[in-house]
Amino acid sequence: MDNAMNTQEHDKFHKEFADRIDAENARQNRRLDLLEKSVNHINDLTISVEKMAINMGNMLDELKKQGERLEELEKEPVETYNQVKQAIITTIAGVIVGGIAAALLTLL
Repeated sequence: MDNAMNTQEHDKFHKEFADRIDAENARQNRRLDLLEKSVNHINDLTISVEKMAINMGNMLDELKKQGERLEELEKEPVETYNQVKQAIITTIAGVIVGGIAAALLTLL
């Protein structure tokens, strides 16, 4: 029984073992708390990125609508110019045809 521990040594061994286990538990709890905070932060970032993606999609749709409206506004002066040009050509042609008709009627 030389190797046998006495009660005092046995209690001391168990206390040291329990202290080491408690210290390990405290370290693991701290690591878990940090991990939970990181996960929460990542979740917050994910939600923010999702909101930003939705907003960018909405902005893209609005830009497309604005582009269509801008094209219509850019076409309007060209259409007006073409209408004015066509009216001038029609007027000139009418004057020429009218002049020729008047000249023919005067000759007859």
